[in-house]
Amino acid sequence: MCGQEVFASPLEGLKVIELGTMIAGPVGCTLLGDFGANIIKIELPKQGDALRHLGPFVDGESLFWNVDGRNKKSVAIDLHHPEGQDLVKQLVAQADAVVENFRPGTLGKWGLAFNDLIKINPKLVMVSVSGFGQNGPYASRAAYDRVAIAFGGLLNITGYPDRPPVRPGLPMADYLTALFSAFSRS
Repeated sequence: MCGQEVFASPLEGLKVIELGTMIAGPVGCTLLGDFGANIIKIELPKQGDALRHLGPFVDGESLFWNVDGRNKKSVAIDLHHPEGQDLVKQLVAQADAVVENFRPGTLGKWGLAFNDLIKINPKLVMVSVSGFGQNGPYASRAAYDRVAIAFGGLLNITGYPDRPPVRPGLPMADYLTALFSAFSRS
């Protein structure tokens, strides 16, 4: 390579199971993949991730998906069925981390909560992304980007004084959450 030294990716060899949809959790995994992690994305059979259906489209493919879904190997598994839950447990046994962004309590209904998965893989690290935390009075509420930026006050400072708030041109809260979930350390 013309005398240039080639460095290994910092997360090479790390295996991450992605249980999530849309932006906040999944883009965190995309970023981990940019740094060399092996990302295995679990998607619903027949429909895949919701981001696959969000335009704009070029040649029938979502541009959002092509950008935000990079660096991943997708597997279709229905988490609503015991067979699908068992498949995920088999994947987790060989993984280093799980990233999920379901409403708190959802994985527990499927037997896939952290307390269940850590029994399968004691070294597992789990990142849970949610709009209002994992517990507390608002934990069960849905929180898409619009909700987060309104709740956080960003919409109060955008737009014009004599008109309703103007939403930013991209889902800022989702992308910032993805960034911090990928590169935070506890």
